[in-house]
Amino acid sequence: MKESTFYLLVYTWIAIAIFVFPVIIRIVAPYGRHSSKKWGAVIDNRLGWILMELPALLVFACFFLFGTGNRPAVTWIFFSLWLLHYLNRTLVFPFRLRTKGKKMPLAIVLMGNGFNFMNGFINGYFLGTLATPDQYPLGYFLDMRFIAGILIFFAGMFINWQADTILIHLRKPGETGYVIPQKGFFRFVSCPNHFGEILEWTGFAVMTWSLPGLSFAVWTVVNLLPRALHHHKWYKATFPDYPAERKAVFPFFL
Repeated sequence: MKESTFYLLVYTWIAIAIFVFPVIIRIVAPYGRHSSKKWGAVIDNRLGWILMELPALLVFACFFLFGTGNRPAVTWIFFSLWLLHYLNRTLVFPFRLRTKGKKMPLAIVLMGNGFNFMNGFINGYFLGTLATPDQYPLGYFLDMRFIAGILIFFAGMFINWQADTILIHLRKPGETGYVIPQKGFFRFVSCPNHFGEILEWTGFAVMTWSLPGLSFAVWTVVNLLPRALHHHKWYKATFPDYPAERKAVFPFFL
């Protein structure tokens, strides 16, 4: 693929994200607490998560490892961080869920496949084929973009993983129903798991200082911000005593 064609694809992908955001923000994705049978066939929730996230892991790894570029040393750090996130999301997180018997619409899984395939391809191809030693010299490890980006990335990962753990252990085995989370960053926002993931990929965009990294950060916001707003609205409608000062996804702001 020509470099110009690749970047045209990335710009188009970002434009699509901006275009569909007003639509996505009006649609409540029908899984989890918003489950609905109106979206057709369903599959096991755990299997759905694995199948949905798998392309981001495999496609990215293949395009990076089998790319024709030089793969400077710093790109292996980017590769490792991406795999760290998606190995957890694909092969660890689904098996920690206490969602026996719950289902996920197959349509959601297929849409997630497309989303993860594109983002995995764009970033894997860029880092495995187009990234050059001039762009990422060895001294880039001391560049403020790398330092700030990796700090933001790990801060986001900590918040995301902590929130997942709190949610997973919110109910004792065998218990059903929903309660208000009170620990960690749940004291500030309804969806710290989404806030953490947005921070992660913002950090990745800063760290790589690349258009593909930016495209993924934009798509992460487009994908997770509506979900967080819908969760927040649901919490407020379900619990009359829900903390009024708690925001949806960004502490003290939104």
